Amino acid sequence: MARVRFVGAEPVSVPELGDRVVEPDEVVEVPDARFEGYVCQPANWESVEEPRLVEEPKNEAPARKAAPKTLKGDD
Repeated sequence: MARVRFVGAEPVSVPELGDRVVEPDEVVEVPDARFEGYVCQPANWESVEEPRLVEEPKNEAPARKAAPKTLKGDD
């Protein structure tokens, strides 16, 4: 999980964190996928620890086997 610091002036309730009350200058863990949603508000939040880079699984279709070749004229 990523970590951010609340830099606002007064405590706030954060519904995404289970209605947790976050105090000024408090560091909290936030879901990696939501990190940008916090740090894009620099008047309220600053980055402490960015999300770890995790490779997304590739959605590739399973390889298909080629149909066996048939010899013509061997009927």
